[in-house]
Amino acid sequence: MQAAQKTQKEKTYDKGVWAEKYAATYLAAKGYKVLETRYKTSYGEIDLIIKKDNVIAFVEVKARRSIDEALQSITPKMKERIANTAQYYLSQNAEALKCDLRFDVIAIKPPLFLAHLDNAWHLDS
Repeated sequence: MQAAQKTQKEKTYDKGVWAEKYAATYLAAKGYKVLETRYKTSYGEIDLIIKKDNVIAFVEVKARRSIDEALQSITPKMKERIANTAQYYLSQNAEALKCDLRFDVIAIKPPLFLAHLDNAWHLDS
């Protein structure tokens, strides 16, 4: 008997989990410490929270057919949810407030091409 075929939603979820693990491995090799993976709150989710030296970065990971497509998939509403989730993380981790903060993007074009954009966007004041 064959295993049931995965739905498109399951395939997309699996691809996202793979991309986040790939990005975390890449960042660890670059000297970052991964503080959180798939950090979920009622405000939203942050794929990775990483630290290097005195910088904490909130990282959105996107895997698409092209790097441009991955970057274009990050909407203003998504940035707002990530920012709100980051604020919650900071409220729960006071030590993080002593660090410089930024928002990064890891764009992945399977099978293995990766682009890391540090400080990819800023919060509007």
